[in-house]
Amino acid sequence: MDQGQITSTLSDWIDIQSITGNEGDYGDALGRALQQRGFDVEFQDVAPGRRNVLARAGRPEVVFCTHLDTVPPFIGPRVTGGTVHGRGACDAKGQALAMLMAAERLVREGERRLGFLFTVGEEVDSVGAAAADHALGDDPAMRDRWAPRYTIVGEPTGNRFISGHKGIFLADLVAHGVAGHSSNPLGPSAVHELVGCCTRLTTSGWGEDPDLGAGTINVGTIEGGLAPNVVAPEARASILVRAVEEPQEVRARIGAALGAHVELVEAREQYGPVRFLVPEGEPAEPVGFGTDAPHLRRWGTPLLMGPGSIDLAHTVDERIEASEIDEGAARHVATVRQLLGS
Repeated sequence: MDQGQITSTLSDWIDIQSITGNEGDYGDALGRALQQRGFDVEFQDVAPGRRNVLARAGRPEVVFCTHLDTVPPFIGPRVTGGTVHGRGACDAKGQALAMLMAAERLVREGERRLGFLFTVGEEVDSVGAAAADHALGDDPAMRDRWAPRYTIVGEPTGNRFISGHKGIFLADLVAHGVAGHSSNPLGPSAVHELVGCCTRLTTSGWGEDPDLGAGTINVGTIEGGLAPNVVAPEARASILVRAVEEPQEVRARIGAALGAHVELVEAREQYGPVRFLVPEGEPAEPVGFGTDAPHLRRWGTPLLMGPGSIDLAHTVDERIEASEIDEGAARHVATVRQLLGS
């Protein structure tokens, strides 16, 4: 594709709203684009109205994977020179385009051990990636069609390979107290207990990794109580640990800080640090953001690389250069050749 085709195609895709939960129209558009280029396309139901898009040239050993959904709000496309602005420009519709361009070149050369996996829900809970992983494990017919040895995950990394990213431990804390008049507090106060717990959590260490650095915790939300003159009977907080340790170690650190009146509700999402394959001779660095990779255990060894800047993702001026997409496609071509030894 030349610069005009890149900006035009990406603008068309950005113009299709695909905020998490509403990925269907964009997925259909990608499916049509893949079919027009000769790929066998299949759709994988994940939830009502939501489905992953899979496509293959032959029996894939290398899979290009990125996500269909974007964060809100919808921001329509705008082109200035060779720059495409709009929601999803780099996260992750530009990724899909770079992958499609790379696969076209490889297929023209005769390489057919290629496939695509475009997932729903990466921006929230990776439900699409989890569904794809279960399907590959549970469906013998799918394993007849797919034999992934490597999955190249597309996120905006400046076309640099990534060595790893931290894990996630997302959970809720619930504190229990006894309601009473604040002039004679018999207690305990759930709010006071929860605040004490959060203080202990935020002043604790969360491990250290030589590549990923220090683990961190964020208390994202906190709520509770009934009124200023009532001792609080209940309070809740949500916490997110960017983990450099495995979930059981994170859980133990949290448990040590809870206290008698605070409990940890079962974690909503938890996985340890993720390591990526870096092709020989390539410089690499870790990143702080998460990906679908930890939910794709059956899809081979993961790599992480793609055009665009993470500093622009999720911003009101999300954008990407056509030249970055073209460079990303060339990098993908070289990577697949190296992985498959061709």
